[in-house]
Amino acid sequence: MRLLVLGGTRFVGHAVVATALELGWEVTTFNRGRAGDDLAGVDARRGDRSRPDDVAMLASTGRWDAVVDTSGYVPRNTLDVAGALAHVVDRYVFLSTVSVYRDWPAEPLTEESPILACPADAGEDHGTDTEDGPTRYGYQKSGCENAVRLAFGEHRTTVLRPGVILGPREYVGRLPWWLHRIASGGPVLVPAPPRRSIQPVDVRDLAAFALQMIIDERSGCYNVCAPIGRSTFADLVSSCAEVTGGRPDFTWLPDDVLTSAGVRQWSELPLWRTHPGVWQVDATRAARVGLACRPLVDTVLDTWRWLIDSNPTNAHERSMEIGLDRRKEAQILAAWARSSGSAS
Repeated sequence: MRLLVLGGTRFVGHAVVATALELGWEVTTFNRGRAGDDLAGVDARRGDRSRPDDVAMLASTGRWDAVVDTSGYVPRNTLDVAGALAHVVDRYVFLSTVSVYRDWPAEPLTEESPILACPADAGEDHGTDTEDGPTRYGYQKSGCENAVRLAFGEHRTTVLRPGVILGPREYVGRLPWWLHRIASGGPVLVPAPPRRSIQPVDVRDLAAFALQMIIDERSGCYNVCAPIGRSTFADLVSSCAEVTGGRPDFTWLPDDVLTSAGVRQWSELPLWRTHPGVWQVDATRAARVGLACRPLVDTVLDTWRWLIDSNPTNAHERSMEIGLDRRKEAQILAAWARSSGSAS
């Protein structure tokens, strides 16, 4: 297989490239060379996808069985890129998101759930951010999906809609924060109930699924998440304690206590959100055609090993928003202890 990866050096793109190389594929990457190093064995092309001349030069230098787009965020740009590649690439695999669904995170989802409306030629200002509702990011990704279909047609387009992606090289910092916090031990605030279902997908499983879709020449849209109910928040934090050797004292606090204390969902306590649909994404369609999700503890272990071995120091701007301040955590735990004592 001859594969083109738009991106290819950071997290999802890196996993796609690594998996393709393991399969013996010929891999070309196209990026600006700013987010990380290209893996050995790839044909690295430098360029900016927002510059038409760079994209035209790329399109004139090869032919590929498929392209995996991990860096498409603006519909108009995605339309231009897909249009330039339509005659030199057989299949377009676009990495989208569950945020394209109108009702995420409020309602359970399937691939038939309503999608946010966004034209294929929309600019970066299309869409709005709504508290606990649709985001500009979701609108933009929806428009990008439309752009790819317009350029490649339905039968040559594959859209993958992952939820939360975890694993080695994660730059958002959700799992790394939990690992570091639990490794340091002591009283640790965690959101009750322990049995709360979570559905993160390992980045390597997402990458393998994307390549399987190319091999099988499958079109259409697929939610890419772990099965509903397979893993819980208790599984997550206990796995973090197991792999780090930390000695945490977990205190499980109800949602209403956390929200009353002003804890920000999704950021101060990563992966915690009270909305009923956030971890109710049906991914059975993907499972039927090859999505295999490894145990959560394996993702946790490999991410911890990556953190220890690589000691990443270049923090991404998004990771700056992640994590609960230790002083705030201590204050909330102290208040909970006082209220629990008085209640008894």
